[in-house]
Amino acid sequence: MVTHVPAEAHGDERGALLSFVEAQRGAIRRSVLGLTEEQAASRPSASELSLSGLLKHVAEMELNWLRMAQQKPGAPPRRSSGGERQRSEETWGDSFRLVDGETIDATLTFWASVSKETAEFVRSVPSLDDTFPLPPAPWFPKDGRVSMRWLLLHLVEEIARHAGHADVIRESLDGKGAFDLVALEQGGGPGA
Repeated sequence: MVTHVPAEAHGDERGALLSFVEAQRGAIRRSVLGLTEEQAASRPSASELSLSGLLKHVAEMELNWLRMAQQKPGAPPRRSSGGERQRSEETWGDSFRLVDGETIDATLTFWASVSKETAEFVRSVPSLDDTFPLPPAPWFPKDGRVSMRWLLLHLVEEIARHAGHADVIRESLDGKGAFDLVALEQGGGPGA
């Protein structure tokens, strides 16, 4: 089964980049198809990563990058009750696991709203060459800036990396590979 990521229109760079981001999001979303909360939270490999934890991480990561690009204050992690809290060194690991009643469905809904906001923001900027400052951090250059194009490419990179992790974890859980999950999402079995 071949998957193809089309641009929205010929020469539409924004549409093409947003489509590639969405294709990688889809891989992460599909990784939890048909699983219970317990299965998705399990860690069947040597890694400490779980499927539900990856789902939460990529949703929060995308929101954090979006807020940087928008030059708005960073969004603190959300609580299932709607309250907000800041991450600390002690709670950093919570960005890779569902806690305090968080669920897969709620995390998927949260990520869908972030994805929609990302697309709306990217379509609203005058140019993909527009830049925004990187925050002070040892891994960023001093006074570094990146473009909106860089942002989209980084989202593809980050989400794709974790989609690969999700592939391995899902196959370790029940043997279903990426193409099996595409067919399951489309209502068929493998090879459908």
